[in-house]
Amino acid sequence: MKKYLIILFTVLGMLFNAQNIKTKRGIVTIDGIHVAKISNKSDEYIFMDLKETPIYTIEFVDKSIVDSVRDSYIKLNRIYNKDKTLELDYISPSAFSGEEKSAVYTSVKSLKIIDNKGINIKNLDDLFSKTPKRNLDAKTKEAYSVRSKIDKLNITVNNVGEILSNGRPVGYFTNLPVSFGSEDTVMDKTFVDIEIYDANSKYIGRYITTTKQLKTAGGKTFTMYREMSGRASILKFPTYKAIAERLAIMDPNFIKPQGKVVAGPVLKDGIEK
Repeated sequence: MKKYLIILFTVLGMLFNAQNIKTKRGIVTIDGIHVAKISNKSDEYIFMDLKETPIYTIEFVDKSIVDSVRDSYIKLNRIYNKDKTLELDYISPSAFSGEEKSAVYTSVKSLKIIDNKGINIKNLDDLFSKTPKRNLDAKTKEAYSVRSKIDKLNITVNNVGEILSNGRPVGYFTNLPVSFGSEDTVMDKTFVDIEIYDANSKYIGRYITTTKQLKTAGGKTFTMYREMSGRASILKFPTYKAIAERLAIMDPNFIKPQGKVVAGPVLKDGIEK
């Protein structure tokens, strides 16, 4: 009996504490009380007090990190104090909620910067003083780690299929199509695999166009650009740069971080020109 009473009071407590949050015609209400106003420009939402004084903005960001891993979060800014921007997780009332509902719901339920009295400036300032950390899952953390390594390598591919890292030649592609362009995506399916070698002509790996798989000389495999669309898996076409970047992660000995090439003074007969 005691157990059932505890459950009953818990449920009743949840019902009594539940807030009815609505947004209609730019006015945010909590339990029927007008508490704030909202407007938007593209993906940025401006929150105002009831006198229409802008207080803060929430901008939605959805970006690709590496391969098929994406990250969605918000950028929070105070309009009256732009010393820094916070990148935060957001919550939605349902899986089908739009950005406006998510911005309002996050402001009320997660960040606690809107309550039944309006926009809570103190809570907003406290948020910026504490700088809360985001809760990234293991997959997203790993993707950011890979992205960081790739960015340090600064890999490019020139018009003859040569691979460069920070301006230095580190390898090259072979078996390229006649119509090859460094910015092209690898779309044609061929029976001859595209091979990758380092600057010393050591075989590093190959890209199999029919399966969109990379295979290193050491036997590691990776399927390029796997994305999820609903429940279906879609394989997108990678660029030559993306192939070189992923191969550099799969084989750490292929390309090692190094400084950028900096042009020095021009000398003629030992004299600086």
